[in-house]
Amino acid sequence: MRALLWEGGFLTRERVRLWSLALLAAMLIAIVWLDITAHGLNDYRGRPLGTDFSDVYAAGALAGEGHAAAAYDWPRHYQKEQAIFGKTTPFYGWHYPPFFLVAAEALAQLPYIPALLLWQGLTLLFYALALRALTKASPAPALARDPLWLALVLAFPAVFVNLTHGQNGFLTTAIVAGGLALLKPRPLLAGLVFGLLAYKPQFAAALPFALVAGRQWKALGTAAVMILLLCALATLSFGAAIWPAFFASLHLSQTVVLEAGGTGFEKIQSAFAALRLLGAPLRAAYGAQFVVTITALTALVMVWRSPASAMLKGAALCLATTLSTPYSLDYDLVLLAPVILLMAVEGRARGFRAGEHLLLAALWCVPILARPLASVTHLAVAPLLMLVALLLLLRRARSAF
Repeated sequence: MRALLWEGGFLTRERVRLWSLALLAAMLIAIVWLDITAHGLNDYRGRPLGTDFSDVYAAGALAGEGHAAAAYDWPRHYQKEQAIFGKTTPFYGWHYPPFFLVAAEALAQLPYIPALLLWQGLTLLFYALALRALTKASPAPALARDPLWLALVLAFPAVFVNLTHGQNGFLTTAIVAGGLALLKPRPLLAGLVFGLLAYKPQFAAALPFALVAGRQWKALGTAAVMILLLCALATLSFGAAIWPAFFASLHLSQTVVLEAGGTGFEKIQSAFAALRLLGAPLRAAYGAQFVVTITALTALVMVWRSPASAMLKGAALCLATTLSTPYSLDYDLVLLAPVILLMAVEGRARGFRAGEHLLLAALWCVPILARPLASVTHLAVAPLLMLVALLLLLRRARSAF
């Protein structure tokens, strides 16, 4: 049994196909159940359908009424959520930079359910197309024509977590995977795509380290241009006063949502949350996150400076992006999809090492298991698995010297 797991014999094509189809069927049943048990815009527990999308819609509605800065005023934002979803709706805060308000305002022109379906449908499409482009740019482009490939992309458990939360993990993954796919043939365009990652700033920190280490100066330059353009768009759309409102809200986001665990430490998949889940003080949690962040960024730079393959470099960027922030949730683990894809392609091209199949299977399962495991055991497994995967990539990259 140990050899079967360690050498990957358990991952047969037929078994993968059956598990993927079973997961897709389970996802569909769960989503239909959420729909038939809903009451108006709220689910059976009184939460807005698509839960977290409610804050996007409410912020967009405020912006459309000419009160964009009110999205960063928590009491006023909550009043708008209550006006849309009822007085008993939970509060979902808006923490995004002003330029994301442009998209939110456009979505809020539609009724809530069509806006939710449009957001999730479009970003899911972007996610699939970006992974397809990344696959076609790899040494195994034929995989993108395999029907099993699409089943795997859609059945990845993080897809279900993201769909039910109305979140933006699809968009984040599409930006990173799309930029990676374009980096070699069209670096200027890749940089513009990468620049869009600024909509979720905590995930943009690792990218400059990779581009500098890989001497991707064109992509780095156009990424900076894109960020400046986004800032200009937000200022022209909502006025310069939007920026002080945003920056003033960051303290509350840090203290209430992150440090006090307003989101729920079991939901956050970072070293910081792992320590807080165990009852560690803030200083210890920040210390652990600092060590993991420095480790992840150091490994990322070493991989990108090495003659390692583009698959290893892309997977390292996705892992370091997630590991280097204290605020990464289980729906953000959609970003593990390109990690699994690129590591699998690398393994097929150059051979799998002992334990890599098991690690890939664990990365596949962790988005749906991380939260319930943390709730029951107070142990966060996702950060540990991602760190192991990144160090494994570094070992492979060092062997390329």
